[in-house]
Amino acid sequence: MAKKLMKGSEAIAEAAIRNGCRFFFGYPITPQTEIPEYFSERMFEEDVKGCFLQAESEVSAINMVYGAATTGVRAMTSSSSPGISLKQEGISSLCAAELPCVIVNVMRGGPGIGSIQAGQGDYYQAVKGGGHGDYHLIVFAPSSVQEAIDCMGKAFDLADKYRTPAMICADGIIAQMMEPVELPDMKEYKVDPAKKPWAATGYDCKNPVGQRADITSLYVETEELDVLHERLQGTYKVIEANEVQFEAYNMEKAEIVVTAFGTVARIAKSVIDELEAQGIHVGMIRPITLWPFPYDAVHQAATQNGVKAVLDVEMNAGQMLDDVKIAVNGEQKIEFLGHCGSHLPTVEEIKAKILAMKEGM
Repeated sequence: MAKKLMKGSEAIAEAAIRNGCRFFFGYPITPQTEIPEYFSERMFEEDVKGCFLQAESEVSAINMVYGAATTGVRAMTSSSSPGISLKQEGISSLCAAELPCVIVNVMRGGPGIGSIQAGQGDYYQAVKGGGHGDYHLIVFAPSSVQEAIDCMGKAFDLADKYRTPAMICADGIIAQMMEPVELPDMKEYKVDPAKKPWAATGYDCKNPVGQRADITSLYVETEELDVLHERLQGTYKVIEANEVQFEAYNMEKAEIVVTAFGTVARIAKSVIDELEAQGIHVGMIRPITLWPFPYDAVHQAATQNGVKAVLDVEMNAGQMLDDVKIAVNGEQKIEFLGHCGSHLPTVEEIKAKILAMKEGM
């Protein structure tokens, strides 16, 4: 398949469509406005014939996703950091109702309204559950436009498989940059009531067969809520056991291990390549799924023979650092380099930090 030059936000939208998404509900906010803009035209073309609706607010958009998802179709929304904050109650309700959907967060600087530039300050919100209650999202963090395309297909498939929302956390750089990509073939997705018996696909009162769909996020009785949580927590354990994704880079002779995700990982990889050419061996573990987090991979990398330290690099105050510390479990020295808001760590900064760490070994 020939490669095509595409902007990240447009590639994300096209990948969703090619993976069977026919329902998009959203609201414009920088730096992800090109996603709904692309959907607003593409959804009405002859080979798609889908539904695009610009809601009156982010709150409305996530509840429209809830409504569409109850029918078993592939539905999604997108927004950027403060817009995702407004969607949190709806996201929590989607998890409680066990409804598959995809949410794209093109992260920008915060807190509050923040900036319109790229950020990674939504890690806690995405991974630790930004809304109320004990729930998880499957969370992907692509580091390229191509990987954003690939993650979109995985997000829809896993959301359907586990009956849970999935999120793509792509920082603003991924959405705004252009790269050559390969798009997947168009997938026609039709709801199969046999595979989704829970979905509201229509009930014939005159010729009743089976049970009516009963979809809710309201559990008044403690016992009922407990049953839901036994099921949810059981599902999360299966996801943690089977769906962890990460990249191990240049780990063979590493003395220092870098942990990073998204665009920051690309910057770190450039540093690693430069240092390798100088005979300085640095490796990297890059989580592709922020949840489930690759705890075992990070622990094994940090404690393998020859490794003397770990450096976590992020575009925030050290949010993934908490999970890196859990993974390493006190068995290795860990240092941190990061900037808040929309301030990217530079090649020079990362390189200087690694050289200083090596000097102190």
